[in-house]
Amino acid sequence: MSNLAANVAETVDEYPESAAIIGDDVELTYEQFWNRAGRFARALHDRGIGEGDRVGIYLPNLPQFVTAFYGTLRAGGIIVPMNPQYKAREIGHLLGDSGAKAVVSLADNVSQVNEVLEDTDVEHVISVGADADGATEFDAFLADEPLETVERADDDVAVQPYTSGTTGTPKGVLLTHENIRWTTHANAEVPHGGFQASDRLVGTLPLFHIYGMSVVMNGAMYSGGTYYPVPEWDATEVMDLLEEADITIMFGVPAMFNDMINHPDADEYEFEALRFVNSGGSSLPLEVLERFEDLYGVELYEGYGLTETSPVTHANRGEARRKGSIGKPLEGVDAKVVTEEFEEVPRVEEGPIDEEEANLHEITGELVVSGPNVMKGYYGLPEANEEAFTEEDGTRWFHTGDVCYWDEDDFFYVVDREKHMIVTGGYNVYPREVEELLFEHEDVADAAVVGVPDARRGETVKAFIVPTPDAEATPEDIREYCLENLAEYKHPREVEFVQELPRTTTGKVQKFKIRDEEQ
Repeated sequence: MSNLAANVAETVDEYPESAAIIGDDVELTYEQFWNRAGRFARALHDRGIGEGDRVGIYLPNLPQFVTAFYGTLRAGGIIVPMNPQYKAREIGHLLGDSGAKAVVSLADNVSQVNEVLEDTDVEHVISVGADADGATEFDAFLADEPLETVERADDDVAVQPYTSGTTGTPKGVLLTHENIRWTTHANAEVPHGGFQASDRLVGTLPLFHIYGMSVVMNGAMYSGGTYYPVPEWDATEVMDLLEEADITIMFGVPAMFNDMINHPDADEYEFEALRFVNSGGSSLPLEVLERFEDLYGVELYEGYGLTETSPVTHANRGEARRKGSIGKPLEGVDAKVVTEEFEEVPRVEEGPIDEEEANLHEITGELVVSGPNVMKGYYGLPEANEEAFTEEDGTRWFHTGDVCYWDEDDFFYVVDREKHMIVTGGYNVYPREVEELLFEHEDVADAAVVGVPDARRGETVKAFIVPTPDAEATPEDIREYCLENLAEYKHPREVEFVQELPRTTTGKVQKFKIRDEEQ
């Protein structure tokens, strides 16, 4: 029996007076942070929330997120992280589907929680930032004394993040204590010398996302380093922090690094302490990588992972690095590229290859992975689990949905994504979710959503609308309507009215035709 939080307890014993979290005008030592996490756990326990119960965390990157995260684990609970940009209709599904009994929300977002409360099992709302209607302020919620950490089994669920499937319906991903623990430790070995107690990690990646949670926050807490949570991305503020706080490790998405190299004062910054930088979430343009390295004299590594793999499966590291590749599988992770018949695709001699010259059909297939970091399954969705996994010779392979090729040196290269998924600034957007909202608008007769090229985000969301005959809404009205009901990154930044959408004889929208016209 082993609770994920036990790893942090070991860190606290070793570095009680070291700075654990610095941010939001707060500095907490490991001893102080651990005491608060224990008091949060006790408060849950006193309200009947414990082993196997879900707790939603609906916060940006704040010290309270870290406290609530480990406090929930100490109580034996399961964390349901939620994007603070989500609106009521989005969090309503997450809270309702998970059966969460409590939710920790930014005070400004409590109204969104209250809007869906009657349709959920939530009994307690805790607010961060101020008192809010019907909510208990975070510090007032904490108990007077900490709770001893509740034992949990390695295969018990620790975190239940949500990811959209090809249907656009968010699915709960069951990540166990062993999933998170293993991937955190494995990823912490990627930098030369591994994560160290002297490291200072900047939390630019959102904690509701498994990348920022598992790799950065947990990595810092396990190693005894200092975590600097950043509630909202701002290139100037982060670059100032990197310089002034002598940040040593940064994980980000390509859009962040693109913002940094295009900052008006980019060449005036010196990040002398920065020793390891990693990009994930979506493909990193080679020109961004090389420009970053030229400016700051530190190598920018690229890796790969998914929410379902908690998240990292591949990484470039040290001498095992190849630009344009997602790297090699982490030690302990098995990966291969297969055909639809689940036969291995032949490897190329050495990548990256010239994709315009090569016959991609002959060398590409779907990337499948297996290992201790792969999820237990999707919550309450047996059919989705059946589709997601293939059993072969006693090994359980997870289908990533990404099209890849691999070379004889065991480097992997992603060339495409799932059929319709849009990756914008490192976030996944599934068009159907946006389309379903568009169809609810009285002035929309038909709609299709696709990803179109964007210099900063890689892709951005564009909606093609067939208006009703008496429609009065403008493209700007449609954009605002989506922005009111969806997270900011999901709303269409471009809206175009058209007379009709290209369809097959069976009525399916031919999105490839729409995308081809936008290239």
